Amino acid sequence: MSPDNILLEVKNLKKYFPVRKGILRRTVAHVKAVDDIDMFIKEGETLGLVGESGCGKTTAGRAILRLIEPTAGEIIFRSKKLAGPGEEYKEVGVASASHKLLKSLRRDMQFIFQDPYSSLNPRMTAGAIIGESLLVHGLAKGSEQEDRVREVLGAVGMKPDHMKRYPHEFSGGQRQRVAIARALALDPQLIVADEPVSALDVSIQAQVINLLEDLQQEFGLTYLFISHDLSVIKHISNRVAVMYLGKIVELAITEELFSNPKHPYTEALMSAVPVPAPDYNVEEIILTGDVPSPVTPPSGCYFHPRCRYAREICKSEPPAYRDVGDEHFVACHFADTLKLQPIRAG
Repeated sequence: MSPDNILLEVKNLKKYFPVRKGILRRTVAHVKAVDDIDMFIKEGETLGLVGESGCGKTTAGRAILRLIEPTAGEIIFRSKKLAGPGEEYKEVGVASASHKLLKSLRRDMQFIFQDPYSSLNPRMTAGAIIGESLLVHGLAKGSEQEDRVREVLGAVGMKPDHMKRYPHEFSGGQRQRVAIARALALDPQLIVADEPVSALDVSIQAQVINLLEDLQQEFGLTYLFISHDLSVIKHISNRVAVMYLGKIVELAITEELFSNPKHPYTEALMSAVPVPAPDYNVEEIILTGDVPSPVTPPSGCYFHPRCRYAREICKSEPPAYRDVGDEHFVACHFADTLKLQPIRAG
């Protein structure tokens, strides 16, 4: 793989939230929401980020775009809009970028929030919501701004007269289309979509997913798609990263991950997915115990208290996150020897 193919690279990313107690509100511990993750996203692909609630998926997505400040780590983004004469792209360190530089980067990196209602200002019309970013970046105003708003509304399947409506006048699916149009307005390269269909009805979910795929083809977009729904992840993603307790435990090409899981948590997660085939039998793996606290994670492998394959080394030594072949990364001591059951989701 050529480095030129990588749009975003994340190295040793951490996000710790302080736990404060007492009258003086002293920091006594930290919630390790994102705990030293590494990944990369190729230009034009969709990387799915999946895991159970509370594993740190949303925090990772927001930290990558610096909607919240990362505690540590490197985030390298290849921006086309910041490239100078003779350059096609310019590599930018997002984590260390100044506020002025970060504002410029926002044109290339956008976010779609999970709840399409709370993420839209109820006092602004759809046209004003979508056009606001054009004003902030000084890209368009007046009739030029209205033309651009009409253009992106049309791209997401909405009509020009929707510009004058307020968020409460739309259905849930229409509100999410407005949110997608807002993300498209600046012609970004990367969009981080945080559970963009989880708040919608199933029939509307399919429409929005198909819309995102069509937009990717039309505008050459790259997605980091965050979801807990493995069927959706399998459908839309080129590669999938599995997250557990703030760490990425496995990352692989989608078909490879589903047909040849290497981490016990991936196997357990996928065994719970219902399959619409009466003759398809698979052992459902019930994880024992509760998810450990991210304030005091277990020693060694974070998953070992719930892993049915755990051995003594798992309790004391953290497994290395390594490539076991064909860009299949996994953090498990026994990834080469375990024979895990393949799963068919959706």
